[in-house]
Amino acid sequence: MRLPFALEPYTLLGSLGRDERAAPVFDAVWYVAGAAGDGLLYHFPAGSLAGANYLTADMLLDGESVGAFRLELQAGDEGPVFTFDYGLLPGASARMRLPLDAVQAGGWVYDREGAWVKPVAGGQWVDLRHVDRLRIVLRAVGGKSVRWCMTPLVATAAEPLKLAQPVLPQGALLDSLGQSTLRTWRGKSSTVDEVVDRLQTQLRNASAQHWPEGFSKWGGWQHKQFVATGFFHTQWDAGRWWLVDPEGCAFWSAGQGGVCPHVEANITGLEDALTWLPGATDAEFATAVDRYPDAVSIDFMQINLMRAFGPNAWPLSWAELTLGQLCRAGFNTIGSGSDWLIASETGFPYVRTLEPLADPQASFIYRDFPDVFDPAFQQDAARFAKQLQTTRDDSAMIGYFLMDEPAWRIGGESPAMVMLFATQTCASRRALADFLRERYGDDENLAKHWGDGISIAAVIDSVWDHPLNETALADLTDFSAVLVETYFETLSATCQQADPNHLNLGVRCATVPPQWCLNGMHSFDVLTLNGYAERVSADVLEDVHNTLRKPVLIGEWHIGALDVGLPSAGLGPRVRDQMARGAAYRVYLEQAAALPWCVGVHHAAHYDQPALGRYDGEAGNIGFYDICHRPYDDLIRAARIAHERLYPVVLGEETPFDEPPPYMPPLSV
Repeated sequence: MRLPFALEPYTLLGSLGRDERAAPVFDAVWYVAGAAGDGLLYHFPAGSLAGANYLTADMLLDGESVGAFRLELQAGDEGPVFTFDYGLLPGASARMRLPLDAVQAGGWVYDREGAWVKPVAGGQWVDLRHVDRLRIVLRAVGGKSVRWCMTPLVATAAEPLKLAQPVLPQGALLDSLGQSTLRTWRGKSSTVDEVVDRLQTQLRNASAQHWPEGFSKWGGWQHKQFVATGFFHTQWDAGRWWLVDPEGCAFWSAGQGGVCPHVEANITGLEDALTWLPGATDAEFATAVDRYPDAVSIDFMQINLMRAFGPNAWPLSWAELTLGQLCRAGFNTIGSGSDWLIASETGFPYVRTLEPLADPQASFIYRDFPDVFDPAFQQDAARFAKQLQTTRDDSAMIGYFLMDEPAWRIGGESPAMVMLFATQTCASRRALADFLRERYGDDENLAKHWGDGISIAAVIDSVWDHPLNETALADLTDFSAVLVETYFETLSATCQQADPNHLNLGVRCATVPPQWCLNGMHSFDVLTLNGYAERVSADVLEDVHNTLRKPVLIGEWHIGALDVGLPSAGLGPRVRDQMARGAAYRVYLEQAAALPWCVGVHHAAHYDQPALGRYDGEAGNIGFYDICHRPYDDLIRAARIAHERLYPVVLGEETPFDEPPPYMPPLSV
C-alpha cells in the first residue's frame, strides 16, 4: 500500500462502543470501554506496514484517571505478537508516534511525549512483511468505563511532527501548588499560607519524633544480640535469616525509598496545562524549573519547600523534618532512590544504588548487558567499583545495589539469543562458539541440532538471519546463564575488593528472575526483589532461598488509591482510600516479617508522584506525603503500629496482622 495511509477499524472488541457526540480533537471519534480487553481490531493485507516507519494518531482521554492501552501487531492467527504499551493522562490531547523499528527490539522504553506516557515495547519479535492485523486494547479500567477519542491511525514513512499545542477541554490541569485541578478531595491544600504553616510546624516537631521502644541506636532489636563487627552483616540463626546492626543487635530492615526532596513533573509540551509557572519576577524559584533543548520540568515540592524555608535554607530544613517523619512512622532504613547523604551524615541506616559508568569501554550485546568476555569489561568493573570508596568506612550503610532494574531483564528474551541478532561479532559470541564447540564438537554435529547451514564460524561472525529451533534456544538459554554468572561475579569481586565492609544487595530485580538467571546470582550477599503484590509470596521466597541459600530483601513495593487527586494508584494493587492503604501496609510488612527468608521490606516512595507525571508519565498515589507535604495520617499511624510490632512478629512472639482491605486491580500506566 502506498504510504502514508490510514487504517480503518475492522471491528470493535468486547463491549467497546462509539459515542457519536462531537470530539474536541479534529477528525477524532469517541469510544467508550467498560472492561479491560475492549478495543479496536484492524485487518490489512500482509506486508502493508513493511515500508512504514511510524504509526500515529491523536488521542484525548476523558475523565479523572489515567488510561492504560496496548497496541498489538501480529502475523496471522497463530503468529508471534509484538506489544506496545502506553498510557494517556486525562484532560489533554496527545499524539502517538510509534516507531516501527521497535518490532525488532530497537528499544524497550521510549520517551514520553506530553500526555502520551510510558511507551514500552515488549512481546515477541515480528516481521512487518508478514503482519496482517493490529489491535488497540484497554489494559485496565479504574471506574465504570473509560472514554477516549482518537483520529484515524496512520502508517507513514516520514516521522510525524510532535504535537505543538495540546487541546485542553477543561483548561489548566495543575494549580499553583502542584495539585490537580480536575478533582476536589478531602485534605486538598487551599493556599500557600496553609502549606507554609504545615511545613514549618513539621520542622518544629521533628526533634520530638523517635523510633519505637526497644529499637537500638541503629534501629535493630536491643533484646537479641549477635556478634558485633562494626558494620551490618547477615546471620542465619535458629531457622531464619537476620541482618545484624553494627553493634550486634538483630536487625530487620523496614525501609522507605524515594526519600528525596525532588518531585519533578515532566511538562514538556504541557506548559499551557499549568495555572502558574515561575516567571522573571520569581527568581527565587528559578532552580525548580529545568529547561533543556527538548524538555521542561518543574518541581513543585521544591517550590513549596522554598516558600516555607527560603531559597537557600530549605535543603537543611527538609533534611531535619524528613528524618523526624521517618522516625515518627518507625522506618529504620532509608531505601533506594533517596538522598542517602543525609542518612550518612546523621547515622541513619541506609542503602545506596551504584551508578552505571558514563563511559564504559566494553560494548553492549543487548540493551544494557555488556560484552562480559571483552577484557575491557574487567577494567570497566574495576572503575565501577571505585565509587564505593566514599562509603567504605560508613557504619550506617547497610549495603549497596549493583544496579537498578536492568533493561535486559524486561521482555523475557535471553541475552545470548538477542546477541546473535543484535551484533555481528564480539567477544561473547566467540565465547558462545567455544561453548557450542565443547557441546557439539564440529560444524556437522552443530548443524544436525541447530539446523542446516549453521556453523561455528557463523556463530562467531555473521549477520544472523537463521531461525532458531528449540534446541538452539535451549543452548542459548544455557549460555545466557554463563553470561549472567560472569557478569555478576566480575562486578561482585571488584566491589568486594573496593569495599569489604558492606553487603552486596545484588540487583534490584523487577520480577523474580528465571532459573537460568537466578543461578548466576550466587555472588550476592542478599537477593533483592521488587514485590508489587498484595503480600509477599512465601513460596517464591522459599524457592529462591533453596536455590541461592541467601536472604531476600523486598526492595520496592507500594499500594495506592484514587481518593487524593492523583490520576493513578501506582503499579501495585489498588485499594479504596488512605485508611485501606494503612491496613494493606500492615498486612504486607507483617506477613513478610514472619517469613524466615525475608530480612526486610522497603516501601517505594516517601512522596506521591506529580499529577502531570514524572519523566516517563507515572502519576500515582504511592507516597506517605503529597506534593504539599500533607501527611496521609491513616497510613502513617498504621505503619507505626506495624513497626512497633515488627520484632515480636519476626521472633514469632506476635501473630502477623492479617485483616486485608478489599483490593482492586492496579490502575497505572
